[in-house]
Amino acid sequence: MAKDLIPSTYPLTPPLTEEEWLTWLRLLRSRRVGISTFYRLLNEFGTAAAALNALPQIARDAGLSDYRAANADDIKREWADAHRLGAHAIAIGSPAYPPRLADIPDAPPILWTMGDAKHLAQPTIAIVGARNASSLGTRTARRLAADLGAAGYTIVSGLARGVDTAAHIAALDTGTIAVMAGGVDVIYPKENTVLAQEIQEKGCRISEIPVHQTPTARHFPRRNRLVSGLAQAVIIVEAAAKSGSLITARTALDQGRDVLAVPGHPFDARASGCNMLIRDGATLVRSAQDVIDTLARPEPTCEPTAKSARPPRTNPDIRALHIQILDRIGPSPTPEDEVIRDLDISPDALLPEIAALEIEGVLQRDAGGLIRRLK
Repeated sequence: MAKDLIPSTYPLTPPLTEEEWLTWLRLLRSRRVGISTFYRLLNEFGTAAAALNALPQIARDAGLSDYRAANADDIKREWADAHRLGAHAIAIGSPAYPPRLADIPDAPPILWTMGDAKHLAQPTIAIVGARNASSLGTRTARRLAADLGAAGYTIVSGLARGVDTAAHIAALDTGTIAVMAGGVDVIYPKENTVLAQEIQEKGCRISEIPVHQTPTARHFPRRNRLVSGLAQAVIIVEAAAKSGSLITARTALDQGRDVLAVPGHPFDARASGCNMLIRDGATLVRSAQDVIDTLARPEPTCEPTAKSARPPRTNPDIRALHIQILDRIGPSPTPEDEVIRDLDISPDALLPEIAALEIEGVLQRDAGGLIRRLK
């Protein structure tokens, strides 16, 4: 992923007053404003309020005459409901925001949290796997989570049945983070209601989704990128060849995280995904010590990327550039950085136009830095 896409390179000042929080939320919840577009608008206009004021004109320039930003009363209701539930907001750029999560290209501008947010700053390892995990799989997840917790790591997972549940339970006393697919107050599956309450009391639950919102299929890949984004490494314990856990593994690799897998019997379909990952280069895990040894390797250092101002847009060239962008994407998701490489145009020049096409409703952003054409 091109470093230019990482939101932490932008000079963001997190909201301090309630009015600023509401403005950030309103911009983020506005129609056709995805995460990358949110950052681009802030970068271009300086504040969320200025970006909101500019949105109708941006939409008119894109051919939309009836565009409206998110309803201000709805945003006030989200804010009030969240605080009534005991949820707290953390904005990117603030000291409480998880530092590893801030480095992923599509880091959520705002996280809702319930519980002790100190766990978000701890060394973190993700453990995910099959919902229909075997007895051996759940025992393995519990042992890994307990031993890694004792070694000082916070365990992050997605509160799903099976492996996720086993990992959370084993890490309750040492620290665990549950990333919710819906609102931070919406427990899914319902059978984990008691566990979710225990996590809130001893660990932390987080979500980027508005409170009260029930998770849908499209929310789970978004949640998975946060699970891997929070972690230094991702451990897969039982996963079928086509499963959400493998999506998490691929996302983790895109984010530069270590991917480790527990091997399984070659005839067990629940282990086929893990065995494939090991075949393709994932680190084989037998115990927590294998994980600790892997993480003891020094991480590569990156030189900070200099911030650069957005170049001015020139109308005669914009439509031609939009056509070039749309010619390279279809209805299937395409990596954004692949489009940038193919066009051989500076990201500073190209990304604002991708954002404009998103507002226009011609393309859509998906989790993991993917874009696809809608028209």
